[in-house]
Amino acid sequence: MHRSLVVGALTAILMSGTALGAPATEYFDRIASFPITANLPADADNKAETVAEIISASEDGRLLVYTNSPGKALGFIDIADPAQPKAGGMLVLGGEPTSVKVVGKAAYVAVNTSESFTNPSGKLVRVDLASRKVSAECALPGQPDSIAANAGILAIAIENERNEEVNDGALPQLPAGALVIGALNGDELDCAALRTVDMANLASVVGEDPEPEFVDVSSEGKIVATLQENNHIVVVDGRTGQVETHFSAGKVDLKNIDVKKDGKIDLTGALDGVPREPDAVRWLDANRFVTANEGDWKGGSRGFTIFDKDGSVAYESGASLEHEVVSLGHYPEKRNKKGIEVEGIETALFGQDRLIFAGSERGSIVAVYRDTGAAPELLQILPTGIGPEGLLAIPSRNLFVATSETDLHGEGGAAPHVMIYQRAERAAPAYPTIRSVRKPDGLPIAWGALSGVAADKTQAGKLYAVTDSAYPAAPRILVIDATRKPALITEEVLVTRNGQAAEKLDLEGIALASDGGFWLASEGNPGKGLRNLLLKVDAKGDIREEIALPAGLEEGAKNFGYEGVTVTGSGDSETVWLAVQREWADDGNGTVKLLAYKPSDKSWGAVRYPLGKTETGWVGLSEITAAGDRMIVIERDNQIAEKAKIKKLYSVAVSEMEPRALGGELPLVKKSELRDLLRDLQAPKGYVLDKVESFAVDAAGDAYIITDSDGVDGSSGETQFLKLGKL
Repeated sequence: MHRSLVVGALTAILMSGTALGAPATEYFDRIASFPITANLPADADNKAETVAEIISASEDGRLLVYTNSPGKALGFIDIADPAQPKAGGMLVLGGEPTSVKVVGKAAYVAVNTSESFTNPSGKLVRVDLASRKVSAECALPGQPDSIAANAGILAIAIENERNEEVNDGALPQLPAGALVIGALNGDELDCAALRTVDMANLASVVGEDPEPEFVDVSSEGKIVATLQENNHIVVVDGRTGQVETHFSAGKVDLKNIDVKKDGKIDLTGALDGVPREPDAVRWLDANRFVTANEGDWKGGSRGFTIFDKDGSVAYESGASLEHEVVSLGHYPEKRNKKGIEVEGIETALFGQDRLIFAGSERGSIVAVYRDTGAAPELLQILPTGIGPEGLLAIPSRNLFVATSETDLHGEGGAAPHVMIYQRAERAAPAYPTIRSVRKPDGLPIAWGALSGVAADKTQAGKLYAVTDSAYPAAPRILVIDATRKPALITEEVLVTRNGQAAEKLDLEGIALASDGGFWLASEGNPGKGLRNLLLKVDAKGDIREEIALPAGLEEGAKNFGYEGVTVTGSGDSETVWLAVQREWADDGNGTVKLLAYKPSDKSWGAVRYPLGKTETGWVGLSEITAAGDRMIVIERDNQIAEKAKIKKLYSVAVSEMEPRALGGELPLVKKSELRDLLRDLQAPKGYVLDKVESFAVDAAGDAYIITDSDGVDGSSGETQFLKLGKL
């Protein structure tokens, strides 16, 4: 096996990966997840889009209030017990809420009522939290986006956003946006006293059409506003309405990033002069603020920046956060134009620690940093729902909350979730459960979509995993050190054909061959011209043999093909077993084949395996593993979150695995339930992940399962690597 690791690199990653931010002893761990669909009325269309975008909390931190733009409503979540959040219902607002901020006993909501992009309008709605009813409304001079309040000042960004279908979304597209300021009397606001601050002709980028995106108010009453499309930042005195300073957000040169959407994560690219185009902004103290540089029009520098109030850059993250996201398997390869897209920012003081929370929209994580006055210190990474948008710190209760705005529940995927995290003294954070080391060049081994795993026969805790068709240009075998916590991906081996990457494979299983190489199972997909293949590769990953199914069987193959491979016996008696995920044309209803191939005489046989039943979706196999005198399979449904019902390990006695020739009647094996995995998948306090696809038993008899992240495509990217112990 090719070694891609040096002692120095391993030492560095253990220091930064096993306990990010040591000597810190306080970490956030996720304690609950609330699906937004739980707040929908009983008669609601269960496929209608619903989101949780921006979120705020009551002063006592026991009630969450969030915006649901497609539902034109404000949602409430009771977190009196933060580990057991409860649905608090919804309030229809007569428009699309874009942002919310709680002040005292009221929630102020910015609502978009525009009839068109060229005729924008909006209103500011005051909601009484006790009655959860609208108590007042103020007209706004256009379409609002962000809202913020502090020090008796209320600030609203009037974006008047552009139509992206006109002129390819290029600016200018009038009317121009502006800033609205109000003076608060406790939690009351005089609509007649609202003031509009003109921001036209400040930016050098299409200055006649400013589009304020996000605002924040400091404890001194200073307002900072980002003009995302204009790549500009403005600081305004909230009491006088005077522009104190304004400046370009600037540009960044990015090195060692992936810039091509080509089916592999390749950190050798570069982009020069990328406009930051900041989205969210938060004051860090009286003189500094932090921007999330998502980009929108031409930019997006994949990170965040700390600015001094005068416009000078105090810190630029560059590609450093993106590299951390790559090492955790959360990198969205199909979004290489703007990478991880840092969109959300939050800052707060927890005890003596001033923390910065940076949310990656496309990586579906929140990075937690400690402010040091210089370069911030990365403490940990939190997994979120898909597309985190609203970030909220509640220091009084040691809580942090993240919303997600991507809704896939109508397509059978995950609904948006509000996830709750609690800070406490811990030896280490619960997440990640697996990550990769840095290579000698300082860059992380890129990975994701782990779809099959096998254990080394002699070394306890040493595992081999494969990546699936999420990365068709770079199929790989990864070496995992499971004795570490989190587990470490220490080596990578490219699967090659004649010295070149073996493209167009969908590796779903791996097993150790008796000669020191590997057997790999590649799943077929007739619609894409892919065949089910059993591959024999050597220890360096080069394919030595490609074994196709017998012609008659291949004709009946459907999309759901090979999903695991394992080996019994050795020498002439070596038998390679392959699990087929779902029924093929020649299978009886509710049974699938476990195929047997003997390399010694190249013969094929099979047995039939009985699948469980479910009322929703389908049930199939995801893995097969020989362990002593039994064969263990993963049987799962294709459901996610609260809809998931079947995620189980079953065993079949090896003595029953007596294959018969294909084409005739195949014996039906008996299965015994070994372990219900639902409890294991619920333990991380997120939603139950759909694809538990990998299982292995190591040389010490410890069992492991791994979930497949789907390459962060329609997925949060979260991977759970769980040690089950002795079964």
